[in-house]
Amino acid sequence: MLTYEQANPDGQIPMPFKAAEDYACEVMGWAREAESTEGMDVHRDIAYGTNRLHRYDVYSPKNAENAPVVVFWHGGGWTNGYRDYNAFMAKHITAMGCVLVSPSYRLVGEAKLPAAFDDSLDMLGHVFQYIHRYGGDPWRLYLGGHSAGAHLASLVALRPVDRARFGVPQSAVKGCLPISAIMDLYHPAPAPGSLEERVYSMVLKDPSLDAVMSPICWTAGNSVPFYLSHGEHDSERVQKSNLRIQALLKLQHAPVELRIMAGQDHFSAHTSLRDAHHPWYAKLAEFTGETQTSAKLETA
Repeated sequence: MLTYEQANPDGQIPMPFKAAEDYACEVMGWAREAESTEGMDVHRDIAYGTNRLHRYDVYSPKNAENAPVVVFWHGGGWTNGYRDYNAFMAKHITAMGCVLVSPSYRLVGEAKLPAAFDDSLDMLGHVFQYIHRYGGDPWRLYLGGHSAGAHLASLVALRPVDRARFGVPQSAVKGCLPISAIMDLYHPAPAPGSLEERVYSMVLKDPSLDAVMSPICWTAGNSVPFYLSHGEHDSERVQKSNLRIQALLKLQHAPVELRIMAGQDHFSAHTSLRDAHHPWYAKLAEFTGETQTSAKLETA
């Protein structure tokens, strides 16, 4: 396994606890392994803006044409992380006939929230405009992510008016599959030194934005199907906020499902996706199969 210094080439701020460092070492180690790219085309460092972090990588099946597009944001508490955290998923997603987009976004060392959300909208607008160059169908976008990345994916999915400002039509996003997302940033009295206090002291540009930056506050009128998931031993905050947002999403028009991964914690909820037979991939296949069937019916 890599050392944390090797897994943190940009010298990002220290992780809040060792389990987070171990996770980073593991997934960055997988990204550095000389795994075969047979069966896929890889396009790295595609710029969607002027900042050095305004970049994304694309993994496409060979000879892809109008393939479903999975946009998957990396985690890291909005303070840390690299898009290479998701590289290990590429071979499974491309084997399903989908294109994987793995973006970077500004972390709080450069700009606090809502900067990462603004970047996410800008990136998705760029993907919608140009993903056809890499064999993707811009009208079949599936959003996902882990931890802070799952928070961003959910927020983007639930705010169609904001997406439209960046040229992404409401109907282009066909599903959202967040893993271990914190769906509610609000806390009435965060304990000093806690992760909740870190959100207010480090992550948010203005503490009053805690509701605006919480996916749970944007569920009304949702039309995007959601597949929520987290580990059985995930943090209490993740577990409770996913239960609450599931209850709110059930009142809307689109379907929602919550899966609790037995035996998994906050980090293994993501690393367990190294298994090609993971239920998350099965749900993605179900989502993409449904939109493929719908597209065929519309053109019949």
